[in-house]
Amino acid sequence: MSKALVLQSDFGISDGAVCAMYGVANGVDASLKIFDLTHDIPQYNIWEGSYRLLQTVSYWPEETVFVSVVDPGVGSDRKSIAVKTASNHYIITPDNGSLTHIAKHQGLTEARIIDETRNRLPNSGESYTFHGRDIYAYTGARLAAGVISFNEIGPSLPIETLMELPLKEATIEKESVEGIIEILDVRFGNLWTNVSRGLFVQYGIDYGDLLDVTIENQSRVIYHSVMTFGRSFADSLIGEPLVYVNSLDNLGVAINQGSFAGAYHIGSGTGWKITFKKMKNRPLTKQKGN
Repeated sequence: MSKALVLQSDFGISDGAVCAMYGVANGVDASLKIFDLTHDIPQYNIWEGSYRLLQTVSYWPEETVFVSVVDPGVGSDRKSIAVKTASNHYIITPDNGSLTHIAKHQGLTEARIIDETRNRLPNSGESYTFHGRDIYAYTGARLAAGVISFNEIGPSLPIETLMELPLKEATIEKESVEGIIEILDVRFGNLWTNVSRGLFVQYGIDYGDLLDVTIENQSRVIYHSVMTFGRSFADSLIGEPLVYVNSLDNLGVAINQGSFAGAYHIGSGTGWKITFKKMKNRPLTKQKGN
């Protein structure tokens, strides 16, 4: 029985690139169930591709095959690889750091180099710019359809040799919790940090507490204000900022029914530092209007 095949890329859907990947997979097995994670990763943004895998993979059934193609080094000597995660999922991707968040937070158990002499779309050998179609979609479909086993993808590769992007850990300092803005909740403009809810609990922050929030980019202060730590957006008025727990059990920062990232021109990545400091006074209970 075939497994699901899930595709992610920075290709967008304004041309035929994604459709070509679907066509290759369908040519391997017309009964394959093919799904899209996203094709709106910003061009060449390996960091975001890595994070979106973390956001998604564990919610799919075991043995689901993911193909992730954010590949600014296509045609270079970077490796094409397949990995098995500790959660028993498979990911087909370039070895360029796109597995960083999965490796850190979920773990990898096996890795293999894709043998392109056996796992490449027939008659595509002279094309060096569309490995997403010719190698990754083709190999992923063959694995999901059961045409090949994981071991048949190619030679084993030590997990510790895989490329990784630099990560930063959130920490509790003397009077604050410090982390980074790992990613943006793109559609709504919320900021998703690497600060876990558990770290807030450890620091002694409770729902309803007032927090002094500072956001810096390369040591330059971009935003500094006070906001409430709320259970949900209902704990703030429309237009007010708040700190909340996002769907990955980490802390987020938002404007109720507004875009925080858009309002203050906030980005994401290791250069975007965020600091939460608990204030002594708790906010007054809001009175409902007539």
